[in-house]
Amino acid sequence: MYSRIIKSPKNKSFFLFGPRGTGKTTWLKTNFKNAIYLDLLDAELFNNLLARPERLKKLIPPDFTDWIIIDEVQRVPLLLHEVHKLIEENHFKFILTGSSARKLKQKNINLLAGRALTYHMYPLTTLELKNAFNIKNSLQYGHLPAIFTEENPKKYLESYISTYLREEIQNEGLTRNLSAFSRFLEAASFSQGAVLNISAVAQDSEINRKVVENYFSILEDLMIAERIHIFTKKAKRRIISHPKFYFFDVGIYRAIRPKGPYDLPEETDGAAIETLIFQELKAVNSYLDLGYGIFYWRTVDEVEVDFILYGEKGLKAIEVKRTSRINPKDLRGLKAFSKDYPLAKCYLLYSGDKKLFDNNIEIIPIEDFLKNIDYYLA
Repeated sequence: MYSRIIKSPKNKSFFLFGPRGTGKTTWLKTNFKNAIYLDLLDAELFNNLLARPERLKKLIPPDFTDWIIIDEVQRVPLLLHEVHKLIEENHFKFILTGSSARKLKQKNINLLAGRALTYHMYPLTTLELKNAFNIKNSLQYGHLPAIFTEENPKKYLESYISTYLREEIQNEGLTRNLSAFSRFLEAASFSQGAVLNISAVAQDSEINRKVVENYFSILEDLMIAERIHIFTKKAKRRIISHPKFYFFDVGIYRAIRPKGPYDLPEETDGAAIETLIFQELKAVNSYLDLGYGIFYWRTVDEVEVDFILYGEKGLKAIEVKRTSRINPKDLRGLKAFSKDYPLAKCYLLYSGDKKLFDNNIEIIPIEDFLKNIDYYLA
């Protein structure tokens, strides 16, 4: 059991979103032991509330003052109308978890019109793992909590993906063609950490482009993938407009990405390192409420910086290299960005073991950055 760094409000209802397997239920049961817990994966409860959402009120004692947890609330979106009413009339406090935003969007649910805050749960971070962090294992299997207790992490990840296909995709009717969706997943994995070309993914998976666009939306609604957009503020150069694509966890990416006997390690290792950095940036930024928007930067002549963090705390540019030796071309993107944005704090992360400097660019070992990420993002 790892202590999570996410902090919840004390007296205000909130949503807790995140992919399955990130530890939402475990965290809630550990930290809200006196709460009423309603799990919508329970078939009897699901059917009961689906038929009549107003039955929710009868499950709560009138004078109850502790928390009420509704797990997987997206399974019965109309429950939110009842939750809204109970917050207003009875001043109950709700925690509403979800692993998909798709049904909530489709039903035009207003997410309680500001009466509940929104939080997210991510895979474990290095700040939470502490001494259990091992970068070799992290890059191979990722940071889903079960990875650290399973005897066979590889088999667990394979099962995780098939479970999503069966329970989230098929049972929820998101697509009727699981075979096409499986081909799409494999084709999408080749775009990990790269500028997304939807037409190329459609061609590789032999699926219509509009269907592929919908599949990408499904991945984002299920919170198992994300597109990050180009940093455009006061751009001085011609920059591209396409987003970059990432599965939410490096272990999930590894499990989906096909690998044959002739594949070179650099074809997957570079994307894996970049993915680990991305998921850490995203989680720590959210948990510590740092307020950064996360972007990337790439000009039309292919000068690129992997991650740009922009917010009230400033502007940070982060380039990730799997090499243990830095040469001048590795600094090209950061130097170009620094020239256009001289106030930016620039970091180059690499596989070496010494901290170095090149003018205003800090060159930091990847492990050092991850273990002290709160310091570097402050």
